Amino acid sequence: KCLTHSLPCGKLMGMPPPDTRHLSPHAQESLRVRVIRAVRTGLSQAEAARVFGVSRQSVNGWDQCRRTGGLRALRARPRGRPRVLYLKPYQAATVVRLITDRCPNQLQLPFMLWTREAVQDLIRRRCGLQLSVWTVGRYLARWGFTPQKPVRRAYEQDPAAVRRWLRREYPAIRALARRERATIFWGDETGMRSDHQAGTSYGRRGHTPVIPGTGKRFRCNMLSAITNRGKLAFRVFKGRFTTPVFLDFLGRLVRQHPRKVFLILDRHPVHLARAVAQWVGRTRRLRLYFLPGYSPQLNPDELLNQDVKTNAVGRQRPRTQWELVGNVRRFLWSAQHRPQKVRSYFRAPHVRYAA
Repeated sequence: KCLTHSLPCGKLMGMPPPDTRHLSPHAQESLRVRVIRAVRTGLSQAEAARVFGVSRQSVNGWDQCRRTGGLRALRARPRGRPRVLYLKPYQAATVVRLITDRCPNQLQLPFMLWTREAVQDLIRRRCGLQLSVWTVGRYLARWGFTPQKPVRRAYEQDPAAVRRWLRREYPAIRALARRERATIFWGDETGMRSDHQAGTSYGRRGHTPVIPGTGKRFRCNMLSAITNRGKLAFRVFKGRFTTPVFLDFLGRLVRQHPRKVFLILDRHPVHLARAVAQWVGRTRRLRLYFLPGYSPQLNPDELLNQDVKTNAVGRQRPRTQWELVGNVRRFLWSAQHRPQKVRSYFRAPHVRYAA
């Protein structure tokens, strides 16, 4: 080694110096101290940078730190993210409870969704701490929160009616169906448009893929009913959903199933029509039950509707209304021969009570 500067002789012979960023914190501190001592004994900053294998800017910065804070300013500092938790445990518990049980607008925050900025504003107002969005993101990950697409729920929904349906009304319907050996169907209707689009397609970054399709808009409607055993009944039609159309569907459903049928529906005006009630009253093998208002999440048939819209309509490009109707019918015919697919609709957490 060179006795003058305690460095490998290769540094003085023109060999490329090692990258000091890979040294340990203690070695980096020792290097900074030696460089500054050499500058204080008469070596210029440029010469010290060349001899010790560091940049001229680094030597200048270390010398300024020494002038303002002395040699203490050259000491090694802890690396990495700070391990200090800014929120106290009771503050973190409060924030988690508010995010879980409330929406931002309910807390007088100028947001509709829980984003990092919304949580940052909540912590500032409730706890008096100004955290960065990156720190808030680390908190959310530590608490088990992930960004998700929220489910829309109507303001008009009655939570008490939903609890009553789950705890009393549906268990009573299921017990009655077991005693009378009836089959419970879940029914619903939906409309589909030709311009509905689902899924994604690969393309070059910054260039949105273009998929050719007709500029005309046409639609069709679908009536369906499913059971947790995998049975599926449906009707696809082009006109409006009216009482005669619904009565025709009910007649087909009763004729195709020899056992008594319990059909659970939402509160659509056609379902509640007087003509429907009179027809059901004359038919002893059919009973209608109605879900609480504004509660589509309780109906497993809604998952079939979404499946049809996504795969039979959204991923296809029909040119005519007849082609749209044909795509939907072929998808439903395929589902009729795959009971395991129909049963899978009952595995979602919000409809598992009906499985």
